[in-house]
Amino acid sequence: MAWEGRLTFLFFFSILLMLSHVCDCHPHSARCMNSTCATTKTSNNTAKKASDIAAEVAGYTDVAKQIIDLAVFGAAQNRSYRRLADFTDTIGNRVSGSQNLELAIKYMFNALTQDGLDVHLEPVKVPHWVRGKESAEMIAPRAKSLAILGLGSSVGTPPEGIEAEVLVVQSFEELKRRSSEAMGRIVVFNQPFVSYGETVAYRAFGASEAAKVGAVATLIRSITPFSINSPHTGWQDYQDGVRRIPTACITVEDAELMWRMAQRGQKIVVRLTMEAKTLPDADSFNTVAEIRGWQHPEQVVLLSGHLDSWDVGQGAMDDGGGAMISWEALSLIKDLGLRPRRTLRTVLWTAEEQGGVGAQQYYNLHKVNMANFDLVMESDLGTFTPVALQFTGSDAARKVMEEVVKLLAPINTTKLEAHGEGTDISPWMQAGVPGASLHVADSRYFWFHHSEGDTMTVQDPGDMNLCSALWAVVSYVVADLQDMLPRFPRDYGLRRNWKFVGLDLVSFHQC
Repeated sequence: MAWEGRLTFLFFFSILLMLSHVCDCHPHSARCMNSTCATTKTSNNTAKKASDIAAEVAGYTDVAKQIIDLAVFGAAQNRSYRRLADFTDTIGNRVSGSQNLELAIKYMFNALTQDGLDVHLEPVKVPHWVRGKESAEMIAPRAKSLAILGLGSSVGTPPEGIEAEVLVVQSFEELKRRSSEAMGRIVVFNQPFVSYGETVAYRAFGASEAAKVGAVATLIRSITPFSINSPHTGWQDYQDGVRRIPTACITVEDAELMWRMAQRGQKIVVRLTMEAKTLPDADSFNTVAEIRGWQHPEQVVLLSGHLDSWDVGQGAMDDGGGAMISWEALSLIKDLGLRPRRTLRTVLWTAEEQGGVGAQQYYNLHKVNMANFDLVMESDLGTFTPVALQFTGSDAARKVMEEVVKLLAPINTTKLEAHGEGTDISPWMQAGVPGASLHVADSRYFWFHHSEGDTMTVQDPGDMNLCSALWAVVSYVVADLQDMLPRFPRDYGLRRNWKFVGLDLVSFHQC
């Protein structure tokens, strides 16, 4: 994710992959797919010459062009867009624990199966937070209805609501300076939007910080650079040992209105009513579809997006588009009769918005086979016009990926950037598995993010064609190369003692 000020992750790298196989058959030959040709074991710690890597990857030029032509100009043109429209129009939004999410999983299981893919579901437990009815109204200095969206995991108010005077602040530092004024008040945070990675701290921790100084509720300016009186929701995190108070996001316009009133010395009173509650964890599933590798089926290139969304809008952008291009990549490869050496596995995560819950359980289940995970990929910043591929991995792996993205010249996305990102793939990258994410022209992403504006109107079929082509080319070529991507040296993590820095916002990176 390449938006300005994005969260920077430092990864704890370990585990050197030692085994890979070389086949004498041509990598794209149909005869080779089922052959029993002799293989030669090689070690990823034996670096290939740059010229050998370039030559091997260049051998996929024609195949890459076939994939691109099919996705952008051929029979599959606009297919990912149509699939997304059918899905979101049929199911709607899909919050964790809801019946809609279960319907979405069943829908995708059937659709992937009908597409001829090898499909199964992996059970997980997910949070089940319910919004209920909610409202906010300014009582003084004048009557005004306030548009709000309660934040995920928030507690509700008493049935009669909470009516209290407002304290407006613009930062955590200001709240600390004015802590003596906060007792018994509703704290309104009117923090400026700097970047999502920095500003999301107010949504994540605002309630607990205000509760520490005696506030009875918080209203937080929505985490967005642009607003048309649209509140944006998201997950928030109560700190252990701190009283839990109701919390919701308000619009940029209303936060600034109350800030101006406060600057004039006017007394502001708000009545807040929220029925929010958390129910016991619910049963759900990660949805998995595969094209099994012909030579090394145990080795995996993983593509992914998350199937859940928030309970507003349609979840078309976040992250229906990422889910659909991860399906479409397999469809393109299957339609061309291609079958890579390694397994291509698409995982549609559940409960990403609650902090990558489904993905963490997937990692816990499959990490025993970590040495067989070649590359993990995630698309979760929209499927707008692709700009580059973001990548985290060893220098040797980066040299391979630099050659791979050259195959994307027909769609002008040959740039490889640092830092593959994604809530759902971060456990794998922290453990040293190479990771990649899609960088798109995402300047409008946070306009619609977690709001009623996240609908099919945001999506563009041409952009989704390009994203699908990129996703398919990269995943197929990496899965079909003779060697897996080289890992960091085995003692890398021991030598570097990597840690996350600053606020622990892993769960709020996209949530």
